[in-house]
Amino acid sequence: MVELKTETELAVMREAGRVVATALATVREHAAPGVSLLELDTLAAQVIRDAGATSSFLNYRPHFAPTPFPGVICASVNDVIVHGIPDGYRLRAGDLVSIDCGACVDGFHGDAAVSFTIGPPSAADATLIEDTAAALAAGVAAARPGGRLGDVSHAVGEIGRAAGYGIPQGFGGHGVGRRMHEDPSVPNEGRPGRGLPLRPGLVIAIEPMFLAGGRDRFVTDPDGWALRTADGSRAAHAEHTVAITDDGPVLLTVV
Repeated sequence: MVELKTETELAVMREAGRVVATALATVREHAAPGVSLLELDTLAAQVIRDAGATSSFLNYRPHFAPTPFPGVICASVNDVIVHGIPDGYRLRAGDLVSIDCGACVDGFHGDAAVSFTIGPPSAADATLIEDTAAALAAGVAAARPGGRLGDVSHAVGEIGRAAGYGIPQGFGGHGVGRRMHEDPSVPNEGRPGRGLPLRPGLVIAIEPMFLAGGRDRFVTDPDGWALRTADGSRAAHAEHTVAITDDGPVLLTVV
């Protein structure tokens, strides 16, 4: 069931989104050669705790997962697309890192992700990250009242396919609210003019995931969580929680 949020509920989600944005900014600021993914997870946990919020990710167990998620961030490095478990791996210069984070305030969630490199990016990594961010921006711009969900999916997928990237099938955006994952599903490809009508009060996470090798195939790590490109190529992921309003799309996961 798709639930439309009230102005009061959107205000609470805006607070949850600020916590997420602050946690992501803190992690990115401290991500450097020699820093472990566990250390970044601890930093994000402190930001969430200091804000009086709770983690949306810690102990979360969706239907596909064999175990509850053990961290407050997903930390996906190089060929890991999404859902990387933060562990003792220490970052190295040139790594491409995607950090996904969720926080809950007064029963409502925010969810966002960002990709960046440790130190200056290669030309290929810079283009991959920029294109993924551009696809997110295009999806957000299409999230307007009177449109259709397919408009959002088409805007994301058009950029990815035009650039020759792979797009992992079965994974994409989703509704956000009292649960981190709600209806509707927001695929990263679709047909414009089709799908759910976009109405004020609908809140969705738009999250393009692009695979540099151009193939859609991925494999799941033995931990049952991390998705990895099947060809070993790099991946990037970007995400915002977006409210559809009478005045157009509003980003909730910004400071």
